[in-house]
Amino acid sequence: MVTAFVLIHCHGRDPHEVGARLAELPGVTELHLVAGEYDMVAVVRVADNRLLSQLITKDIVKTEGVDRTKTLFALETLSKFDLAAMFGA
Repeated sequence: MVTAFVLIHCHGRDPHEVGARLAELPGVTELHLVAGEYDMVAVVRVADNRLLSQLITKDIVKTEGVDRTKTLFALETLSKFDLAAMFGA
């Protein structure tokens, strides 16, 4: 399983509206509206890097209202939960 955090900056649209559309995308397990340079952070969990690439380049960046993104890849995850079992990976 690949986990990534996609920082998203919006323009010309209500971030709640954009966030609602992004939250529906397969692989987006959480979407947080945040304060600061970016408007939201999407937590993405997918099976492999190919799926991550497709999700970001074909879905997230092409969503109306998304201006720019920055993706942070998790190199290692420490959790008290079995995330692979929770997210079917």
